[in-house]
Amino acid sequence: MIVTSSSIIKKLLLVFLIIAGLFFAKSFLIPLCIAGILATLFLPFCKWLEKKKVPKVLAVLICLLVLLLTITGIAILLSWQISQLTNDFSLLTQKAEDIGNSIQKYIFYNFGITAKKQSELLNNEQLSITGTMQMVAGSAVSIFTNFILVLAYIFLLLYFRIHIKRFILKLFLPSQQAEMSKVLSSVTLVSQQYLLGLTKMIICLWIMYGIGFSIVGVKNALFFAILCGLLEIVPFIGNLTGTTLTVLVAVVQGAGMPVVLSIIATYIIIQFIQEWILSPIILGSQVKINAFTTILALVLGEIIWGIAGIFLAIPLIAMFKIVCDHIESLKPYGFLIGEVVTRKRKSDYDNKTKSWFSKLRFKFDTK
Repeated sequence: MIVTSSSIIKKLLLVFLIIAGLFFAKSFLIPLCIAGILATLFLPFCKWLEKKKVPKVLAVLICLLVLLLTITGIAILLSWQISQLTNDFSLLTQKAEDIGNSIQKYIFYNFGITAKKQSELLNNEQLSITGTMQMVAGSAVSIFTNFILVLAYIFLLLYFRIHIKRFILKLFLPSQQAEMSKVLSSVTLVSQQYLLGLTKMIICLWIMYGIGFSIVGVKNALFFAILCGLLEIVPFIGNLTGTTLTVLVAVVQGAGMPVVLSIIATYIIIQFIQEWILSPIILGSQVKINAFTTILALVLGEIIWGIAGIFLAIPLIAMFKIVCDHIESLKPYGFLIGEVVTRKRKSDYDNKTKSWFSKLRFKFDTK
């Protein structure tokens, strides 16, 4: 019993030290992890260019160029939509003031807080908001520096990938190197599949939200469609947050209850399509982690690494599960992270959906 308790204490201490190390080394680890995950995404493309006799340095530079063009395209599209949204800024300001006055009167009549007291509270809040904005502006240089650092890491990881793999394998005994090579390949594959599946899902959400919001009459529908799609990066709460922002802005713009209910109905329909049709086809079981672990990973990621931790939590926990599945002492943790067995019906449905679409695709190809 004493040995067991001592073992548990050692494990808890190890976990604490790992979390503390991740927290204090976040300025170094965050750019490196982002670069590592993005490097796995461009790895097949880089290998394909090298097979076409493209020099290794040029192939890596082409991958970086594709990444920069993609980011620039999304930024231009968002800027265009934001510029259209700012055209209605005066109207939004007036509507917000009217709603604010109504809320102020409601608070006064129901809670007895005078307008003067409410103004004082708002002024204090505005001071804190101003301070926050100054901090954000002050960190612009740091964000740009980290972006350049991520690009440099991607270049180096792609260029020295074989050398890094050999180094990792040399850390293990010759009898274990074949198994570790499989682990590294699996970790790379799950990162690629997750990012590719996420990209496809975001594009599908852009199309569906764009069509849905346009039909129900949302102003600047394309902007909110892009926003809801990009927030898919954060599982479960991303789309809900985007839809909530859409509803709030629509209310400020003067939308009536039918439009608000239509936005909510659009969200419900798209979530149904995403969960039962798109996910089995696009994502399938590429990231085999359960919902409980996903939420815990998101919360811990935000606590340790902030916003970057939210984006990195899912691919990192999926990679960690692969490592656990291949190490005997860590297999219980892989079981804890993995999908629950009781979801067999859902898995059967996913397989049937993928099979149906495969047959449909085959029929079109043979025509």
